Order: sequence, then C-alpha cells, then structure tokens
Amino acid sequence: MSMIKSYAAKEAGGELEVYEYDPGELKPQDVEVQVDYCGICHSDLSMIDNEWGFSQYPLVAGHEVIGRVVALGSAAQDKGLQVGQRVGIGWTARSCGHCDACISGNQINCEQGAVPTIMNRGGFAEKLRADWQWVIPLPENIDIESAGPLLCGGITVFKPLLMHHITATSRVGVIGIGGLGHIAIKLLHAMGCEVTAFSSNPAKEQEVLAMGADKVVNSRDPQALKALSGQFDLIINTVNVSLDWQPYFEALTYGGNFHTVGAVLTPLSVPAFTLIAGDRSISGFCYRHAL
Repeated sequence: MSMIKSYAAKEAGGELEVYEYDPGELKPQDVEVQVDYCGICHSDLSMIDNEWGFSQYPLVAGHEVIGRVVALGSAAQDKGLQVGQRVGIGWTARSCGHCDACISGNQINCEQGAVPTIMNRGGFAEKLRADWQWVIPLPENIDIESAGPLLCGGITVFKPLLMHHITATSRVGVIGIGGLGHIAIKLLHAMGCEVTAFSSNPAKEQEVLAMGADKVVNSRDPQALKALSGQFDLIINTVNVSLDWQPYFEALTYGGNFHTVGAVLTPLSVPAFTLIAGDRSISGFCYRHAL
C-alpha cells in the first residue's frame, strides 16, 4: 500500500509539516478519497493547538473535504458509491453502526464513540479514508469551494433550524457574524425568516444586511439588547467567548430556545426562573456533525 502525503502538526501549536503515513490495508467498510478541496475551520486550529485536550499527534487536520472516490473496500462496493464519484466528508469519519444510537439514525451520537475525521487522518492530505456511511455523494457540477464549508459550518447552523422547527414565520437571532454566523444568516434569509444579527463590530453592518439580515444589533449596547426582550423564537450563538448571556435569554419569546454551537469553555449561567417563566430552553449542537 502506498504512503499518503499530508500536512501534519507534530505537537500542540506546531506548524504544519510535510508528513507521510502508511494508511494500511483498505478495510472492508472503507472508502478512499482523492482530495480536491479541503476548507480550514476554526475547529482545525483548536485541534492543532489541543485546545480541547484530546488531540493526538502527528495530527492531520481538515474536515471540509471534497474529492473523488479512488477505492472501495469489499463491504462498501454495494452502497451506491462508485470509483470516480464526487463526494464529501465532514467532521465524522466512523461510527460503530450497531449501537442503539446508530440503528435509530443518530449515528452522530454513537455509543461506541463516533470518530472525528481529524482523529482518523484528515483532509490536509492528498487522500483520506472514511467509513462508507460518512462519505456523502455530491452533484458532479457542484462548486467545491462553496460547498466544502457546508460539510461543517453549514450543517452546524442548519441542524438547529431542524431541531427547533424553524419556519418562514420564525424570528431568529444570530450571535457572531464569522464563518458560522454568516452561513446561518444566509440560510435563514433563504427560508424567509426575520433575522437579527448580533455583532460587536458596527463596521460589519452593511455587509451583514447584504447577506440577508433584517436588522443588526450592537452586542456591546446593553440598552439595545434590553429593547429586544421577548422577541425571538430562536437565538443561535456562534461565538466561543464568554458573554453576559442573560440579555439573550430574556430576548427569547415564550417557548423560545437559546442554542449554542460556539464551543464556549466557561459555563453558561442562567437563573432557573428565566427558563421556567417563559417555557424557554437551552440546547447545543457542534462537536459531532452529520448530514
């Protein structure tokens, strides 16, 4: 079996270096993909720096991968994939396929531990491998540079819209207008929602409105936040820094949800009465991504 060329971090915070590794024999359920495009996500940087404490080195990052199938394991040959086919691979590379979560269609919550693509050797390489069920068929004529980020950032902000039954009549707030936030705004605008963007940078206002936001609120203005009390069906937080969350909890309407996809490392503090009085809730989705 030929070696695979990649770029890897050899230690926490290390620069990426050329790195060759032996992938071993192709496992029956494996699909080998020639990489045509791989995006760079903040999660890649977090893993390279061991920000979350579970990185293993040498680490080949990259989990917004689009490429073509070059080899199929014996158990992957009747799963609808073909050599030469355009495919994508996101955050997850493997799951057991037989636990309760997997057989109920919730493979991202695999009880045996779904394996991130990064821990399986990621897409900063000429090739990579993943279990066939995590290799996503894509249209042949897709714009790979636009589609790549949807395999991570796109599904990260789209999943909450499904979870919380967002429709064209919903009022949704988005905290943070970076990689995740701008995709969320575009999706919500396309769905016909009323979208409010929360940003600490007033210079972004016109750009954010052009993306599809109906309103931009300065997140550093306490009075502006207070004026929004009781308005939102859903607020999606995309930042990974600690804020004063209370004004956002109070900005939810009855039955509203505060949903974080930003990996804030400090606890989210909320008085129980804030949730009880308005039948509000808090949820999250980020670590395991699935299509």
